[in-house]
Amino acid sequence: MVNTKVTLSGITLDNPVIPASGTFGYGYEFAELYDINILGTFSFKGTTKDPRFGNPTPRIAECPAGMINSVGLQNPGVDKVISEELPKLAKVFHKPVIANVSGFSIEEYAHTCALLDKEPQVGILEVNVSCPNVHHGGMSFGTDPEAAAAVTRAVKAVTTKPVYIKLTPNVTDIVSIAKACEEAGADGIALINTMMGMRIDLKTKKPVIANKMGGFSGSAIFPVAVRMVYQVAEAVNIPVIGMGGVSSAEDVIEMMLAGATAVEIGAANLVNPYICKEIIEDLPRVMEKYNIKDLNEIIGGARK
Repeated sequence: MVNTKVTLSGITLDNPVIPASGTFGYGYEFAELYDINILGTFSFKGTTKDPRFGNPTPRIAECPAGMINSVGLQNPGVDKVISEELPKLAKVFHKPVIANVSGFSIEEYAHTCALLDKEPQVGILEVNVSCPNVHHGGMSFGTDPEAAAAVTRAVKAVTTKPVYIKLTPNVTDIVSIAKACEEAGADGIALINTMMGMRIDLKTKKPVIANKMGGFSGSAIFPVAVRMVYQVAEAVNIPVIGMGGVSSAEDVIEMMLAGATAVEIGAANLVNPYICKEIIEDLPRVMEKYNIKDLNEIIGGARK
């Protein structure tokens, strides 16, 4: 028998497989396909203080080995998420869930996190600092160590549950940003979010996506994600959730060897809605193939 259990900030997961925010809705959509309680947990759709319609269409562009999206955080707002979405989720998922939070000011992050922190279903707050800071010219909070730390401190001041800061890879030095978040009190780091990409339609000679550019995800970015997880896990003393192009049980093992305690799966859910179930079922076979008895023993193994 192999042990697939891992622990994130005191929360034990049956396995390290976590569908990533924005690719798994609020869970109940996938619960129609299979029992989602086999998941370690999942991160639900990014939530903001106010409702958001999202960006203009088209929002999706296909790429070899990936996709570009510019959905624009479409969601009903935190009050509706709490009153409508979480009760529906509670009927189909019986484990602590990860609440993914976005904001356009420090005050918005703190407000939304404080509300979700009170919800018994929420086990971890995943704070996405890839949003444009409206008070500072639209530059992402996650591109500046001081701004990322300021969001971390503000959220930690109003919450009691573990706070994981989700970092953007669109920076020159991700380690300094991760360390700033740790020093500001973050309980964990989640990375990487999407990279920036673009496609141009040869017929119209215009960008495919209405917003021109969007987040590039999929298996093509996996080596970049492994590299950044390795760098951050080596530099901080808090857990890391790795993500970026993961699409197999082998990818999960590789990400954990780089230093991830758990692994999120994003774009692959949109290609194959059963992918997380299949990876979980395949994990024991892959562990046995590589003589791994306990996943906890391989976390950061590539650095040892």
